[in-house]
Amino acid sequence: MRVVVALGGNALQRRGEPMTAENQRNNVKIAARQLAAVTRLGHNLVMCHGNGPQVGLLGLQNDAYSRHVDAKVTPYPLDVLGAQTEGMIGYMIEQEMGNELPFEVPMATILTQTEVDANDPAFKNPTKFVGPVYSKEEAEKLAAEKGWTVKADGDYYRRVVPSPKPKRIFEMRPIKWLIEKGVVVIAAGGGGIPTMYDESGKRLVGVEAVIDKDLASSLLAREVGADYFVIATDVSTVFVDWGTPNARAIKQAHPDEMEKLGFAAGSMGPKVEAACEFARLTGKRAVIGALEDIEKIVKGEAGTIVSTEKPGIEWY
Repeated sequence: MRVVVALGGNALQRRGEPMTAENQRNNVKIAARQLAAVTRLGHNLVMCHGNGPQVGLLGLQNDAYSRHVDAKVTPYPLDVLGAQTEGMIGYMIEQEMGNELPFEVPMATILTQTEVDANDPAFKNPTKFVGPVYSKEEAEKLAAEKGWTVKADGDYYRRVVPSPKPKRIFEMRPIKWLIEKGVVVIAAGGGGIPTMYDESGKRLVGVEAVIDKDLASSLLAREVGADYFVIATDVSTVFVDWGTPNARAIKQAHPDEMEKLGFAAGSMGPKVEAACEFARLTGKRAVIGALEDIEKIVKGEAGTIVSTEKPGIEWY
């Protein structure tokens, strides 16, 4: 079975943790153990990952550098920072997966460019969280200083940037070639590097945006003919009325019913949208669940299944 697993950026860098390389590697180790188990089950594994916290950290480091040099330094744009995080996170995943699997299992990280539409309405309404969390006071101060847009993310505040829809993944041919050779592939990190064609329609350029990782992963999963699409995050299932005494966990649901429930655009919304899109367009299963439950999810023992197999909603 061909399995595509999308790892959330917050699953790799947990909320409230200091953003150190050591903490990120420890979280990658947890993911690697689960992902290696999927590979040992005989499945053909393709991985994607988020990069919001990592892009934000690189942006802060870049800003700190510009404050300590005499000449004016233009900050690196988000497409360049996205490319940097694809390499950094891919390196850690490859290394820790390699420590779990036999040496003979081949792995590769593909630097991935994703095309977006210049006329996408997302450019007028930034919604994608990037970078670390702040208190309301800190966030408002940074927004005033840097011209950022900030929004609430749970009990904290974070920067938000445009998140246009993915149209095409340019590296699909080499990705498919590697999969056919049995390679464990890491691709479309952070949703891919955001790119679009200029006004001439001939020259590809980078874009100051972040593509939603889950929607790009859904596109990738469809393109590679995945049998199973897993969205791994920091919660065990999709909940209705999350954070309240009335919270209920969804075990299985038809895409039509999931879409009626309504989920926040800055958190579970894109995951549900990506899962519904994959299930509806392929007739196969998408599952949303916890990073540490990936092996159980693939076995059908955990997470929230989104499928067209039967109508309605089934609750835990």
